[in-house]
Order: sequence, then structure tokens, then C-alpha cells
Amino acid sequence: DFNAVEYINTLFPTEQALEEAQIAIQQLFGKIKDIKDKAEKSEQMVKEITRDIKQLDHAKRHLTTSITTLNHLHMLAGGVDSLEAMTRKRQYGEVANLLQGVVNVLEHFHKYMGIPQIRQLSERVKAAQSELGTQILADFEEAFPSQGSKRPGGPSNVLRDACLVANVLDARIKQEIIKKFIRQHLSEYLVLFQENQDVAWLDKIDRRYAWIKRQLVDYEEKYGRMFPEEWCMTERIAVEFCHITKVELAKVMRTRAKEIEVKLLLFAIQRTTNFEGLLAKRFTGCTLTDQKRPESPLDPTNPFLEDEPGHFPLLSQPRKPKAPDNPFHGIVSKCFEPHLYVYIESQDKNLGELIDRFVADFRVQGPPKAGTDEGGAVLPSCADLFVYYKKCMVQCSQLSTGEPMIALTTVFQKFLREYAWKILSGNLPKSSSNSGGLTITSLLKEKEGSEAAKFTVDELCLICSILSTAEYCLATTQQLEEKLKEKVDKVLMERINLTGEMDTFSTVISNSIQLLVQDLDAACDPALTAMSKMPWQSVEHVGDQSPYVTSIIMHIKQNVPIIRDNLASTRKYFTQFCIKFTNSFIPKFINHLFRCKPISMVGAEQLLLDTHSLKTVLLDLPSIGSQVLRKAPASYTKIVVKAMTRAEMILKVVMAPHEPPVVFVDNYIKLLADGNPETFQKILDMKGLKRSEQSSMLELFRQRLPTPPSGADGGPSLSFSTPTPEQESSRIRKLEKLIKKRL
Repeated sequence: DFNAVEYINTLFPTEQALEEAQIAIQQLFGKIKDIKDKAEKSEQMVKEITRDIKQLDHAKRHLTTSITTLNHLHMLAGGVDSLEAMTRKRQYGEVANLLQGVVNVLEHFHKYMGIPQIRQLSERVKAAQSELGTQILADFEEAFPSQGSKRPGGPSNVLRDACLVANVLDARIKQEIIKKFIRQHLSEYLVLFQENQDVAWLDKIDRRYAWIKRQLVDYEEKYGRMFPEEWCMTERIAVEFCHITKVELAKVMRTRAKEIEVKLLLFAIQRTTNFEGLLAKRFTGCTLTDQKRPESPLDPTNPFLEDEPGHFPLLSQPRKPKAPDNPFHGIVSKCFEPHLYVYIESQDKNLGELIDRFVADFRVQGPPKAGTDEGGAVLPSCADLFVYYKKCMVQCSQLSTGEPMIALTTVFQKFLREYAWKILSGNLPKSSSNSGGLTITSLLKEKEGSEAAKFTVDELCLICSILSTAEYCLATTQQLEEKLKEKVDKVLMERINLTGEMDTFSTVISNSIQLLVQDLDAACDPALTAMSKMPWQSVEHVGDQSPYVTSIIMHIKQNVPIIRDNLASTRKYFTQFCIKFTNSFIPKFINHLFRCKPISMVGAEQLLLDTHSLKTVLLDLPSIGSQVLRKAPASYTKIVVKAMTRAEMILKVVMAPHEPPVVFVDNYIKLLADGNPETFQKILDMKGLKRSEQSSMLELFRQRLPTPPSGADGGPSLSFSTPTPEQESSRIRKLEKLIKKRL
């Protein structure tokens, strides 16, 4: 809505006002132009002033540079003259400071090397440096002749100043001085400990280290101030001694390899590693930076100390701090590595003797006794074996972290297997050690059946001890593998694998559990045989549980508490025992049920009562005879309920009337969920039906089977759910009431 004309008219309502504005604008323009003219004049004036100042600045800078350069030239010329004169007079103290100054000044003339006079001065400096180097080397050769046997009584001030000069000269001069001095200082060592000398052998290795200690003390007293501190001459002498010793020891050991025995080797290694540790305390290792650093440092930590405390007796020790790196580790002791096979062979022999001693001790002392602290406990020999393994591993890791560790691991594997075979599997009782058992007559008379157990209580205790020991070995072997991998060089880690040995101990555990299962299972066999041979067709009334049930329960109550108490520290394997026994016993019980034929209605009721009693006992199996009531694991309870329910359903089907056939077949399918005609045939045999009746029943059974789902294998066995029967006969309901009343 803005109106420009109206806005202008508001500002300038009359022509007089517009004229005044125009006049004001002209005046403003004039003032601006005047200011611009004055600014241009000022700028021109400044340019004229600064032009002269710039000329003066350039002149001053050139003059300063010229004066400085002339001054440097004067210093350089005078310095070169003085340097040449001092060099001739061997005034090394003055030369050291002067030479450094001359070199620094000469750096300013690099861009002037095209000037003949400058180039000539530079050549004179180089010549002086060369002459100084040659002269200083000659002075040291004269003071410390390579072939000379006598040494000056004390340090020379001239040579001390010469070392300061060498610091400024080419690094080659310094290295040559160091090399000549150390060679001369250690020349006596090469003579005293020649290969053919008696003191050169390993049994007198201490004398080598005692000699160098004396030499280092002698050096510090006589020559400590002659060389600059930053040269680290004491450490250099010690390091060169180590290199020489390593070569000389390797040479003498190659020559006399047949004379090396393990005690002598370990003595030499121990003294050498002690000396390397002494070097680490005395020196920093700064002179080793230009050399190959030794391999992995000494790691004295015990391989079993980092595990959770309390899990195993051997592992419940406090963690120790890791030792600091030793830069001198292996500087001499590496020479022993090619001969460590002597150590490995010794450990092979020692472990073989240890296993033989374990076997002999077991024969003398006998197995752990039931009812004692040893019952079911880990065999003491197991702890002894792994204690020895720890000692060997730590010792070997101090000697080498390379191939010898792999060789030692192979020895460990060998004797882990031997321990598993000779001490564990070899001492498992044989299942035929006691063939005693119950006769059918004795069972029917409800005679005590303790003699039915194939294993004695002590034998059961031994099996449990072997199982506990195998579990201990399994867990400790796994940790041993981890610690070996920590000790060995990283490139060799993949070659350490104790899986096969762990599998061996797992096999011992499985065999031990299987023996316990077979023993209890076999003790129940006579009772099951008696059950299948009882005249079930002639049973007239339902009474208490049958004698065979009493016998089975008796054996369970005798064996299971012993096994549970002796496997208290390995609860999971006791649970495995219970599950395996149930998986073995119940199918066998059902097979014997099928052999009970023919069965009358009352006989089936009695069998159902017996089955329920067994089911109750089996559900209580993990805690039977225990003062502490502990709920059985859900996985175990599920197995028992499922398997024993099938046995109950078989008997309920047998009790059901077979007329009309269609109802009987349908009830069978609902109750048992078994589409196998062979199972149906066994049910008909238990009912005592004639072959003619069975044929029609089987045909009807095949017709009434539900159609398998598409894609099924179409096999004889089908999988059904197990619904609760819709109707029960009055006799079955009466039987259940009787069972509840008796329980």
C-alpha cells in the first residue's frame, strides 16, 4: 500500500523545501571531493617518505649480513689455523670445543662454496677432521695395543679429551675406538676360556661370569672417567662379553654334545639366566636398541594361578604379578636351546617313572576305601602329576618359548594319555568281577538280595573316585592348554592342542558312569526275569507290591546313596548316572512286561500297582536315602514320567475289554500313540487272544490307524499325542483308589 508520491510530498511539501535539499546535497558532494583530494596528496607524501626508508632498510640488512659473514669468515679462517696447530700438538681438550665451533660456522657458508677461498677453507676443515680421526685411533692403538698384554696403570687425560673430539668427528671413529678398546679388554677372556681349557666346560660356567664381574669393577675403577658417560662403555663391555660367551658356549657344546646331561645343562642355564637377571638390574639395555631384541621375556607366573579360586585345589592360589621385561633375557642362554632335547628326554623319562610309581603305589595302597575321606575323592596321584607339569612348564618357558615348548607339550600329551589308560581306565573294576546274583526262588521268597550287586561297596567307591579324577583331569588339562599357549611364541600357538587328551578323559568319565549303570542294571535283571516268569494269569487278588519290586527297590536303595555320596563333588555326573540308568532300566522293564503273558485282569492290576511303585521310586531316585530332600532335575523327571507312563498305558490297554474290537483298537491308539503293528501284536499276546482273533484285530488296527501327514516316511511307527482316556472301566478306577490308599 506504499505510495511513493505521497511519501515524497510529505517530506517536501513545498518547492522551497526541495531547493534547500538540493543545495545541501551539493555542499556535501563538495566536501567529499575536498577530502578525497587531500587523501591523494597525503598518500603521495607517504610514498615519498617510505621510499627513502626502504632504501635505508635494505642497505642496513645487506651491511649486517656482510659484517656477519666477514666475521664468520674471520672466525673460520682463524679457527682452521688454530685447529691445525692444536691437532699437531694433540691439544684435544681445546680441539673438542674449537672443532664443534668451526663445524657450526662452516654450515653458514654452504651457499658460498662456489667461492674458491671458502671452498679451500672447507677442504682444510675436512682434512683436519680426517687427520684428527687417524691420529686419535693411533693414540688409542698405542695406549691399548691389540697384541699387547700390558695395560697402562690408569686413564689418560689425553685419551679422555680425544673421546670428546671423537664425539664431534664421524661416528665411525667413535665406533672404532669402542671396538678396539672392548676387544683389547676382553682379549684375556678368549685366552683363559678357550675351547680346550678345562674351565671352558659347563660345570665351571660360574667362572666366566665371575671373571666379567671382576673386569667390570676393574674398568670402573681405572677407565670409568676416560670415556663419556653417554657411551655406556660398561654396558657395552658386558654385552660384547655375552655375545662372545654365547658363541664360545655353542661351540664347546657342539664339540662335547655327548657329555651334556640334564643336571649339568640345567645348572648352566640357571647360572646363565641368573647372570642375565643381574645385567637387567645393573644396566638399562640402551646399547641393545640397534640389535635384535631377545624373544619373549621371562614369565615366571604359574600357569594355573589365574583361574577361579576354589574350583580345583590345584588352582586355588593367589595371582602373582607378572615379572617386568628383561632386555638381556636370552642374550647368552639362547645358545642352550639346540640342546634342550636333553631336558625334554629327561622329562619324558621322569614322567614315565612317575606314572610307573603311581601304578605301583596303587597296587600297594589299594583303591580308596568306602566310608573314609578318600571315598570318591580325586586320586592324589592326579594332583602330583599336574604339580610336576606346572614345574616343567615354568622351567621350560624360562629356557625357551619356541620349539622346545612344543616338544614338551608332546610329552605332556603322551603321559596324560598314559595316566588315563594306566591309572584310570586300567583300575576300573571289571563288570564280571563278581558274578553273584539272585535266583528266581530267592526273589519270590523276598530274600534279601544284597549279594546280587556285582560290585562291592569299595569297588563302587573306586569307580566314583576314578570318575571324579577324570573330571579333574579334564578341566585341568583344558587350563593347561590355555597356559601353554600363553607361554609359547605366538606363531606356534596353533600347534598346541590337547583336545584329544580331553576326549580321553571324557571317555573315562563315560565308561565310569556306564559301569555304575550296568552294575545297578544287572542287579535288577534277576528280578525282572522273575517278573516275566511269574504266573500272571493265575493271580487271584491284588496285594502289596510284588517281591521282584521289593528286590529292585532294595538294590536301588543300596547302590544309589553310595554313588551319590561319592559323587558329591561332581553332581552333574551323578545326574547323568540317574538319567542313563533310567534310560536303560525302563525300556528293559517294558520289554519284560511284554513277556508277561498271558495276563489276567487281576494280574494286570497287580502289575499296574507294581509299575506305579517303581515309578515313584524312580522319580525319587536322585535323593533316595538322603536326609536332605532335593528336588530331582526337571530333565530327569520328564524322562521318568514319559517312559513309565507308557508302561502304565500298556497295562491299562491290557486290562481293557477287547469287545467290541473297534473300541479296543481306538483306545489302544489313543493311549499308546504307537502305530507299530509289532507292539500291538505283543499287547494281544499279553491278553492271551487266539491267533484267529489276533488276525482280525491286526487288520482292524491297520485300518483304524490315522493317515500319516504328507511328506512323512510312512514307517510303521507313528507319533501321536497322549490324551487322557475319555472313559475308564470301573476296575481301573478301583485300582487307582487302592494305589492311592497304599501310598
